[in-house]
This record gives sequence, structure tokens and C-alpha cells, in this order.
Amino acid sequence: MQAFRSSARVASQFRSTGLARFVRGYASAPQYEHLIVSTPKPGVGFIQLNRPRALNALCTPLIIELNQALRQFQAEKSVGAIVLTGSSKAFAAGADIKEMKDLTFSRAYGDDFIESWSDLVTFLKKPLITAINGYALGGGCELAMMGDILYAGPKAVFGQPEIKLGIIPGAGGSQRLTKAIGKSRAMETILTGENISAKQAGEWGLVAKVFDTPDECVNGALATAEKIASYGQIAVKACKEVVNKSQELGIREGVEYERRVFHGLFGSQDQKIGMSAFAVKMKPEWKNE
Repeated sequence: MQAFRSSARVASQFRSTGLARFVRGYASAPQYEHLIVSTPKPGVGFIQLNRPRALNALCTPLIIELNQALRQFQAEKSVGAIVLTGSSKAFAAGADIKEMKDLTFSRAYGDDFIESWSDLVTFLKKPLITAINGYALGGGCELAMMGDILYAGPKAVFGQPEIKLGIIPGAGGSQRLTKAIGKSRAMETILTGENISAKQAGEWGLVAKVFDTPDECVNGALATAEKIASYGQIAVKACKEVVNKSQELGIREGVEYERRVFHGLFGSQDQKIGMSAFAVKMKPEWKNE
């Protein structure tokens, strides 16, 4: 990332979000109005949503910036995993209603409104960890669920309250929530507009872990991202690919697909490096080839 902001300005922004202890070593590219972007640990890209007055409500300009930042990390060979978070009060409290309240069907449908909100799912090949503190509602919940691994702080709140606005989830909420927690729970959540607590999210399998504090949630995400980034990127990419395929294929087709990818990795240098290092009890030095 180039042309970093001064550390004082970045520190001020982090204090406003309630995650000030993560300032050290962080810097953000000035082209982002709604994000703070950095590489705080070796191999780890970090993105923080930064619309504090709006509780990080999602809007098209923010999504455009988010996709840009993710594409930059995707292209950066030194980055092996990415963490996305918000503030201690809100990951993202929903979509910006002001942006959509006056839309007509012809404009929403004709312009493919919010289609770009799901772009990252299709192009991002590196693991994305979402660290959720505070509210993750509506579009915020949908964005959180786009992560490959979800971590939650103790006061994280998830929900798809679109029914209260006379609409339905539009960025994958009905699909991803159902796959994560099952049809009955997802149906109840979406039809009633009721929220899911961090405790429930952990018990239902929506998130991988629930942490005791917001700081621990973000630190845990960074630690996991750093660990993932320490492995060969070819195998990491393949792991993400085959797990995602399990959501699309039946068990037989999925196992066959997995096996083909497994066989293919024997053509990589990293497979030779990893197995040779294991045989002599040495740490592998990956070439990502």
C-alpha cells in the first residue's frame, strides 16, 4: 500500500472505534474514505470498516472501496490471509437505508443494485476472516457471512431484519444463513426479524469462536490469519476451494473433486518441500509454487 496516512491520524481514527490497541504498526492508504487498511502482521492484510457515525452502515461507495482493497490484497503475493472487522460497537449495522429507500423496481433491477456487494465471494481466493463485534445486521450480517472463518466478540449481534422494512435479504442472507444454521432457525430468524446473540451464534455454528472481549476477537482473527499465511499459498488456496465446493456439490461429486485437487498438488514444488521437510523434521520454506 502506498502514500500512508500519518500514524497520528490513524491512531485518532482507531480511538474513535474503540479498538485503539491495534494502532501500532498500522497505516492506511489515503484513497480510502470509508476503510482503514494495513498489513499489521507478516502475510496478513487487515481491513477495518470506518463509518463510525453511521455504525459502519454499508453503502455503495464503501463496497467499492472494500472490493478495491480486497483486490489489492488478492494481487499482493506477500499477503496470505485477510482480516475484515468493524468497530467495537458495530461490524456493520446494516445497509444505508437512505441510499435505497427511494429506489424503484426498474432502477433496482435494471441497475443490478447491490450485485457488487457479493463480488468478493467470486474473486477472492485468499482466506478471509471476519471479526465481528457489536451489530452485524442485514447487509452487515451478509458481509460477515462472506468470510471463510467467522469470529465473534461477546456482544456481537447478528440478524436479518429486512422483514421489518418490507423487503427480504438481498446479498445472500437467506442462502448463507440457512446453510450455516439450518432451515428452521434461518426461517425463524428471517421471518421474525429477531436477532441472534453471540452465544447463540457460537452454539448454532454460525461462528467458529466467541471471544471474551472485542480486542481478543480481533487479536484472535489476526493470529489465525498469521498462522494460515505461514503455510504455502498453493495448498491454502486449494483448501479454500474444496471446502467451498462442498457447499455446491453432493458428497460423491465433492469427494471426487477433492481427490482431483489433491492429486494436482503433487505437481507443486511446495508438496515436495513440505513432505521432504517433514521427513527430516525441519521447518519447510515455502516457495508458493
